Amino acid sequence: MTRAGGGGGRGPRRGRGPPPPPDGTCRLRFGDGTAEDFDLVVGADGTWSRVRPALSPAVPRYTGVTFVETGFDHCDTRHPDLARLVGNGSMLVKGVGRSLVAQRNSNGHIRAYIALRVPEDWHTAAGVDLGDRRAVRTHLLRMFDGWDESLRYVLRNSDSGFVSRPLFVLPAPHTWQHVPGVTLLGDAAHLMPPVGLGANLAMLDGSDLAHALATEPGVDDAVRAYESIMLPRSIEAATGSAQGLDHLVPSTAP
Repeated sequence: MTRAGGGGGRGPRRGRGPPPPPDGTCRLRFGDGTAEDFDLVVGADGTWSRVRPALSPAVPRYTGVTFVETGFDHCDTRHPDLARLVGNGSMLVKGVGRSLVAQRNSNGHIRAYIALRVPEDWHTAAGVDLGDRRAVRTHLLRMFDGWDESLRYVLRNSDSGFVSRPLFVLPAPHTWQHVPGVTLLGDAAHLMPPVGLGANLAMLDGSDLAHALATEPGVDDAVRAYESIMLPRSIEAATGSAQGLDHLVPSTAP
């Protein structure tokens, strides 16, 4: 955020009062009642961005897919069979409406995701307390009944507890009319399923915005140039990511 020299502004603004003058700056009102004016506010604040409403009424929606995360420590010595399945990369096993994903991390750790097509409150509906590791294991093992025991090992023997991560996305395409003094990047601009694009796109957004600010004659010119590149790119990526999630957790037999 770059502080502006004058008062007034457009963008993320709360409370009553006269409308700000259209001078291309942005006024932020903070929780302690103070306010600051900036030449540019960049909403890089993720899924539940507080800046996004200044540009777009879009609200993230649940995809119908939840990842339940767990993990394995010292996998080569404590979980050698799983380590061999995962190898030096990752493992994906798909069924109808449920998949198992495991990836090797650093320091001998394997992170695993149990990917499920379930309601967002699946654990509440099932009467399962996510803090009760044994109860979660029992429920997940029932959901994967009939799967090979080498795969059910992921459910039965993890070292960490289980974290439910429902997946949300923004509408695709997600665009907005340009507003002076404010823009978005990363998940705040184009929240997509986690199929390998999100972090890369966020870094590319940041690079493109920085380049535009360094080369264009003014801040507003830079933001317009950045958005003209970022928005079309995000539309294409969002479409591909949605297809990727359907591939990762198929709703019909793979």
